[in-house]
Amino acid sequence: MATKSTSRRPARFRCAECGWSTAKWVGRCGECQAWGSVAESGATGAPRTVPAAVTRPAVRIADVDLTSAAARPTGVAEFDRVLGGGLVPGAVVLVAGEPGIGKSTLLLDVAARAARQGAAALYVSGEESAAQVRSRAGRIDALADTLYLAAETDLATVLGHVEASAPQLLVVDSVQTIASADVEGQAGNVSQVREVAASLIRAAKDRGIAVLLVGHVTKDGSIAGPRVLEHLVDVVVQFEGDRHSRLRLVRAVKNRYGPTDEVGCFDLSEAGIVGLADPSGLFLSDRAHAVAGTCVTVTLEGRRPLVAEVQALVAPSTLPSPRRTSSGLDAARLAMVIAVLDKRAGAPVGAQDIFAATVGGVRVTEPAADLALICALASSVLDRPLPVDAIAIGEVGLAGEVRRATGIGRRLTEAARLGFRHAVVPTGSRADTPVPEGIDVIEVGSVAEAIETMRRLGVQRTVPALARDTA
Repeated sequence: MATKSTSRRPARFRCAECGWSTAKWVGRCGECQAWGSVAESGATGAPRTVPAAVTRPAVRIADVDLTSAAARPTGVAEFDRVLGGGLVPGAVVLVAGEPGIGKSTLLLDVAARAARQGAAALYVSGEESAAQVRSRAGRIDALADTLYLAAETDLATVLGHVEASAPQLLVVDSVQTIASADVEGQAGNVSQVREVAASLIRAAKDRGIAVLLVGHVTKDGSIAGPRVLEHLVDVVVQFEGDRHSRLRLVRAVKNRYGPTDEVGCFDLSEAGIVGLADPSGLFLSDRAHAVAGTCVTVTLEGRRPLVAEVQALVAPSTLPSPRRTSSGLDAARLAMVIAVLDKRAGAPVGAQDIFAATVGGVRVTEPAADLALICALASSVLDRPLPVDAIAIGEVGLAGEVRRATGIGRRLTEAARLGFRHAVVPTGSRADTPVPEGIDVIEVGSVAEAIETMRRLGVQRTVPALARDTA
């Protein structure tokens, strides 16, 4: 007599990052190459989901109340600029950045300002003790009567604090240090981060709490944890800056409530972190005396124009292979600009040591700074300074041509506001925007023409090889 056997579908393993599946467990995903993200997805068939009773009927989109989604300013103008006006009740913001860059300091200041405005704020620290956070709060003047502090690493306890204090603002520092007892593994692994984030997001939506989550970053600067974390939250904010510089840039990588092309500028010091409404002065050296090898440009960080100074030093080399060193500039673009200057303008820089840097720790990577770098290099070769009231804007091509840059109008307006009187720009730029009052705009079409223009404006002498026509 034949017996009926029940068949069991073999287990499948699925990547938590990208969904790639395999018949056996592997340590590294074969699709996205993430380590430790492959886990068993279950051996039984997928359960069927049956329709449930509707408790909140759907409404017409025109009848939805917008008052609950109105942004509320945090009191930190530069942070509000990045967020799109402030924090929205129920929104979850992920703030990521390298260790020691100022994330905790900024969010503690935001929590204190919210408490001073009458809102209850809860700061949960999973990395520091309550005494350490209290010490920092006293140093940066972030004490308030309705600012509550808890040092916890258990998710259930954190949710209990939320229920007990009923805050309007919750800060969790950081999401990788909180763990749930219902999920296997240590705090910070893929499953724990996903569960912690989902629970906090659910609490934020149910209670209308604005939540600020601090996130760690990996060695390459990406946010640690599963990629789904960035998809779950409403806003992703990235901290940038050199650890040896006081300047910090905050930009929104994702924002459901505002633009993602705004940048906030902050000054980090022992007294705390302060927003910089006009940071251009940090990126300029003393302009009272002209120095050879320097040129000013206007770069765009998001929609904000920032005046930055590019410096270059060309010196005889004693090595078989000359050195090319850059700080704050893209090394690949520096090498390209040197080759163009050597080939198209005849500058004797091929066998020279070349050092290039920006002032103030700002990082300039956009192609519009190429022309300023060319002019700084030429000025160093000639050992003659460029005019202190002139700027250069434009992308340089391999043929020696100067290409047009975006946002010329905003760049020229910022330069005119800061007192610059001459601007060397690519040909055709004047047709894109009206010229601001008080600045003379000079259009150039080639590298050699730009160098000759700068020579006429202020360089005391010229080298014919540097000023000859590219043809």
